[in-house]
Amino acid sequence: MAGDGGALKDINEIKSQFRTREGFYKLLTLSDSQQRGGLPRGPSTTNSSPPGFLPPVRVSMVKLQPEDPSEDSERVCFNIGRELYFYTYTNIKKAVDLSKPIDKRIYKGTQPTCHDFNQYSATADSVALIVGFSAGQVQYLDPIKKETSKLFNEERLIDKSKVTCLKWLPKSENLFLASHASGHLYLYNVEHPCGTTAPQYSLLRQGEGFAVYACKTKTPRNPLLRWAVGEGGLNEFAFSPDGVHVACVGQDGCLRVFHFDSMELQGVMKSYFGGLLCVSWSPDGKYLATGGEDDLVTVWSFAESRVVARGHGHKSWVNVVAFDPFTTSLEEEEPLELSGSEEDLQQGSVHFGRVRTSSTLSRLSRHSSKGGTPSVSYRFGSVGQDTQFCLWDLTDDVLYPRLPLSRALTNTFSSTLPPSVSGSPTLPLPLPRSLSRSNSLPHPAVANTSKSQGASESSGGTGGGGSGGGNAPFSIGRFATLSLQERKSDKSVGGVEKEHKRYHSLGNISKSNDKINVAPRSNRLDASKVLGTTLCPRMNEVPMLEPLVCKKIAHERLTVLVFMDDCIITACQEGLICTWARPGKATLATQNGNSPSGTVV
Repeated sequence: MAGDGGALKDINEIKSQFRTREGFYKLLTLSDSQQRGGLPRGPSTTNSSPPGFLPPVRVSMVKLQPEDPSEDSERVCFNIGRELYFYTYTNIKKAVDLSKPIDKRIYKGTQPTCHDFNQYSATADSVALIVGFSAGQVQYLDPIKKETSKLFNEERLIDKSKVTCLKWLPKSENLFLASHASGHLYLYNVEHPCGTTAPQYSLLRQGEGFAVYACKTKTPRNPLLRWAVGEGGLNEFAFSPDGVHVACVGQDGCLRVFHFDSMELQGVMKSYFGGLLCVSWSPDGKYLATGGEDDLVTVWSFAESRVVARGHGHKSWVNVVAFDPFTTSLEEEEPLELSGSEEDLQQGSVHFGRVRTSSTLSRLSRHSSKGGTPSVSYRFGSVGQDTQFCLWDLTDDVLYPRLPLSRALTNTFSSTLPPSVSGSPTLPLPLPRSLSRSNSLPHPAVANTSKSQGASESSGGTGGGGSGGGNAPFSIGRFATLSLQERKSDKSVGGVEKEHKRYHSLGNISKSNDKINVAPRSNRLDASKVLGTTLCPRMNEVPMLEPLVCKKIAHERLTVLVFMDDCIITACQEGLICTWARPGKATLATQNGNSPSGTVV
């Protein structure tokens, strides 16, 4: 019994370091008294409200261009409760002085839910920050100049639901996009007013599962465009690294990728069940990672429009996914000369089952050709409601699951292999049923009766007008949002009443009375019809990844994950923002100043 108690204690223990093949990542702690989100530690930090009713803590980063290279060039913004803080961020050099924020704001009647810096226009003297609120407003401000401030949707005439995600358009000083729990995306220009009356719209573009409207006005006003996407609320969106495409995820469980300028739907993916809460692009823009209420991370190929892998390590909803551009690698290799017996090849085929991502790439499962092929390794991370932090490796033995020899072998997992054309993608082999399902996941038959979410199978047509997006490469400051609204119960095709219980409830989503809102955006699909298609493959039809690292790092649900060149930043709902030094960086931090330091805010 003592042994069992020790094991339980070890499981519940908060980890302060973890190891990958690069080395140890170590949590940096303050040498003096710790504080929580700039507030004294204690019950008073809840602002007289239950912690579950507070919006998720978010962190936004921006790199400035100071005249003096020795000056700290980064600034950080985070929200907790009704308060918004703005600090100079020193990475792992020394602790942030929490008693001296550059700017601090306390809001009444509403709470900040998300924010984003404009990296493109940021200088040492000025930085543009947009902040979204629980009542639907959006504020534009400059925390350095402090006098610059504008409020959009002040009278809530545009949208009354909370803002779930905000992003500046790539390479734009004036345009930004805002998503709401109503399921709408709005394009704003900071130079234009919002008007004194509710906006009137005209249909600009429509396709399966979405519609785009232009604001009817004689003089410039906001919003410039309104996108109606999917069914239910939008939880997050993200621009591709080249700025051409935008990916949206929402409560209908769908990932939708649009060409932003032409407003064309380029691809759709459906979650295994439940809503999708977060999305992230790979650094090269070829893959997207999503997470949500099915407790899974899912990797989707943009070029091939298919799910390439799922990962199971979380025990609850996945709040944030993010690729690590500093660990992801793409290297050209010499052609592999492989030889071996049939037994060796059959052993190699096991790599199509449950993939241990911490293992070395399998030579047997790499795709080799006459001219050689890139060796690819994508690293991404995820954090969730279960207080767990996971790291995942997506390697070419998962992305290119092909037999290396020309002779075809009878595969024990599949009766036939798809024909392989040089340079063309090949679908992954099915998994054995014994390896296909996680213990915490229900059988598809159960999911079919309990979940009936909408999905879209076809892409939009051609044509459409421009919307002012940029096409140049840019750097995205990652953050994710989680919809805390409770959805109204829907009825599935079979007439079974369904209501998905939210983790925390802030009340039902309110919708505008505008008649144009009632136009159908998508046709609801029976989950049983979607499951097993390319929109949503069965669990045994794609490789299942195991986490490289899976550690409990907080007492409250995790809401932030940011990868930086020398550290990883995480934050939980109680307002503790933690810095994890990358291997070899913690020693440098100790040498550069005080005792091991970090941003445990």
